[in-house]
Amino acid sequence: MHMPSNFGKAIIGAALALALAGGAAAQQPLKIGFVYVTPIGSAGWTFQHELGRREMEKALGAKVATKHVENVAEGADAERVIRELATSGHTLVFTTSFGYMNPTIKVAKSFPKVAFEHATGYKRDTNVGTYNARFYEGRYLTGIVAGKMTKSNVAGYVAAFPIPEVLQGINAFTRGMRSVNPKAEVKVIWVNSWYDPGREREAATTLISQGADVIAQHTDSTAPVQAAEDKGVYAIGYHSDMSKFGPKAHLTASTHQWGAFYTKVAQDALAGKHKPSNLWGGIKDGMVKLAPINPVVPKEVQDMVAKAEADLRSGKLHAFAGPVKDQAGKVRVPAGKSMPDDQLAAMDYYVEGVQGQLPKK
Repeated sequence: MHMPSNFGKAIIGAALALALAGGAAAQQPLKIGFVYVTPIGSAGWTFQHELGRREMEKALGAKVATKHVENVAEGADAERVIRELATSGHTLVFTTSFGYMNPTIKVAKSFPKVAFEHATGYKRDTNVGTYNARFYEGRYLTGIVAGKMTKSNVAGYVAAFPIPEVLQGINAFTRGMRSVNPKAEVKVIWVNSWYDPGREREAATTLISQGADVIAQHTDSTAPVQAAEDKGVYAIGYHSDMSKFGPKAHLTASTHQWGAFYTKVAQDALAGKHKPSNLWGGIKDGMVKLAPINPVVPKEVQDMVAKAEADLRSGKLHAFAGPVKDQAGKVRVPAGKSMPDDQLAAMDYYVEGVQGQLPKK
């Protein structure tokens, strides 16, 4: 049997080492970072992003390695965490709260080879994309449910901050209610926090004492649903299906679905063809879905919701189809028109049917 020379052995060894190194390099997973504004918990905004991350991991397996950091305050803390992820080799970073916008833009300038995707913001750069869901579409549908189930004609709304995204939700919910119940009114309490179970519960309890028999929310905890359950009124969950926290109270919820988006972005990055996104997806994109409707809601109401959902999906219905009037009676969208995206993104008023004054910035 012919044996290779020592020189031949060295050549073969080097070639084998190179092949192994190449294989290892080819199998290096894409490192992806996620920054969360609240604890993950078992329902809410951050929980839905976490479900999306897990869905992506399940779909892509060993091709990706993810890290998530939860309960990161907006501001200096966010900048530090985002920078740490970029520094430690994460080449795709998802920052999942509106207040992360400026820190994301700032860090991205220092890491031009890292791709950043920011949820709910409007500032973009060569390596910063934005993504959002048309939450207001789900809100309109839940408003139909609330409008049909209220007996007092008053719904209460526990709200975080008076930014356009939250106002879209309040106003779409109100319009959904009034589309089936013209007497319906919505009272709002601002808690100035995305996640503060104590304040959220207190706000819900106050709204119930003011006559609200349906509680809605744009906050992250399940406290408003639990308060409604305790007080014997109805609730509309948000972000997640919150029915297990108020089985009798919970009528339905507008939920957010991020998994398909996260998987697509990661696949594009793995293929070397990722481009910063500018996505605002709704019901037709599968990014907004209603949670199962409580059987206490009559079938004819459920059918009404199903028809409105189909019409939103097809474009036949728009949550802000004119005429849209603000609470002062000013026409914001004339009859025959629908509110364009730039106006939706700058919403800074209450529509007819919302009680109280909008906080001054």
